[in-house]
Amino acid sequence: MSYALRIMGIWTVLLDVIVLLGAGALAGALFEAARQSAIVGYIIAGAVLGPNVLHLIQSNEEVLAISELGVALLLFVIGLEFSWSRLRRMGWTALGSGIAQVGLSATIGAGLSALFGVSFGAAFCLGAIIALSSTACVLRVLASRGEIESVHGERCLGVLLVQDMAVVPLVLIVTVFADSGSPQEIALDVLRTVGIGAGLVLALLLIFRFFVPRLLSIRAVYSNRELPLLFAVVSGLGSTIAAHEAGVSPALGAFVAGMVLAESPFAFQVHAEVSGLKTLLLTLFFTAMGMLIDPLWIANHALEVGGFVLAVVLGKTAITWLALRLFRTRGQTALATGIALAQIGEFSFVLASLARGSLFGDSTFLLVVSGVVLTMACTPYLVAAAPRIAARFGWNGLRQPDEVEEEDAVGIVVGFGPAGRAASERLAEHGCRVVVVDLNPASVQDAHRLGYAAVTGDARYEEVLDYAGLKRAIFVVVTVPGTEAALEIVRSVRRRAPSTWLLVRARFHRALAELQSAGAHVVVDEEHEIGRRIAEAYQEQLMVASTKPTSTLGRAPV
Repeated sequence: MSYALRIMGIWTVLLDVIVLLGAGALAGALFEAARQSAIVGYIIAGAVLGPNVLHLIQSNEEVLAISELGVALLLFVIGLEFSWSRLRRMGWTALGSGIAQVGLSATIGAGLSALFGVSFGAAFCLGAIIALSSTACVLRVLASRGEIESVHGERCLGVLLVQDMAVVPLVLIVTVFADSGSPQEIALDVLRTVGIGAGLVLALLLIFRFFVPRLLSIRAVYSNRELPLLFAVVSGLGSTIAAHEAGVSPALGAFVAGMVLAESPFAFQVHAEVSGLKTLLLTLFFTAMGMLIDPLWIANHALEVGGFVLAVVLGKTAITWLALRLFRTRGQTALATGIALAQIGEFSFVLASLARGSLFGDSTFLLVVSGVVLTMACTPYLVAAAPRIAARFGWNGLRQPDEVEEEDAVGIVVGFGPAGRAASERLAEHGCRVVVVDLNPASVQDAHRLGYAAVTGDARYEEVLDYAGLKRAIFVVVTVPGTEAALEIVRSVRRRAPSTWLLVRARFHRALAELQSAGAHVVVDEEHEIGRRIAEAYQEQLMVASTKPTSTLGRAPV
């Protein structure tokens, strides 16, 4: 292929990406305005623009490949919220219930498929397809609802991680049934993948435990707003590509990298840096999944598709409930988790593509693809309904993370220079729990040594403020010296917590009105304060001088 043709191909892909993102944004906004999930809007936009309706997108496979990076970045961000210690606390319940869910779903799905006269290989492939849930969809909805840290949210994450680990073995087994390789070759591939995967985990552990945190702690890096973003994106996408090249699940590699980096003080800042790109790529992913739908075929086979979708939702709910109950998870938690995971996942499309032709006919393939996309479209409603349905069974233990006790209220101090230290001391003297936010790792360490909770990050990012506890903060004190930075922080606080009391330091009098109009309740004007203190000092000196026989205070020098 000539250079000119390659360039034209690249521009075609970029044009398709822009068209999909634009249509996704419009459809998402319309659905949000109608109080529906934006994800459904993204999927419908992709279906309309895709090859089976308007056929406006020419580079379907390339767009889908790019969009899968969004799934990996989502897992990277989730990993930043889950340290090794937290994963260990989830323990055998998460691992065992995940294995049981995959095994039961695959076995029951294969058994039911065999009853309809499907070959053993095709039945196994259908069972494996049904076993996998949508990591991208479930975690995206749980995160948007603030339920990742809820009881059923953690169970969902544990099962999804096991499913991601099962993808590679399932792909290899389906390959055997598709007559693409001998059992001996597949066994060697499995051993090779396990060995390479173990080496990859060790490499990610070393890189993200020791190298990346030291790099981010260099002043030249953290003081530049662009460099942390570059390192964050390279970390998330680099771990994804490394996992792909190693032959393991890219999403799983990204999660491991994020989980290791979660132990460092920079986890919050990295999370904030990659969140925008993650949202962009996930939007592209859902629109790309919508392109797989053939609306005309679904309309002509509405009964079969509807029955398949209903069977998947009810069957997976029951199977996941049973798998979790086997490991002593409370019944209502197991039910909420089962409802949230009652869809077919994006990796199932990979298995269906491998089986197409040798194991599946076109009608079976289209049925599976329709089931994947339609159950994903149902996911926002399933996740939203899961706690309510579980509560109707007599238990209301699905605590939302935002439901905090009164004593959990905190005061946030942004910046830990001399002004920030003084503010923190005064607040602590009055019994307030102080959380310090500063981009300088040394300042954060100083705050920890003095007994304050502290977060390393740029408070201009709303995600960093969220981690500091903004939603339960009774006030925020902004002590950063720069006017522009202070304005951005004030606006971020106002967008996230409109009613939180806000005190801001202003170095110059001219910034007073701008900070107040941005939403600050109290602005400490340094120039006015200095003038007032000078006047007070001068007045004190006059009073002292008046007690002496003579004084030259206030006279101009001769």
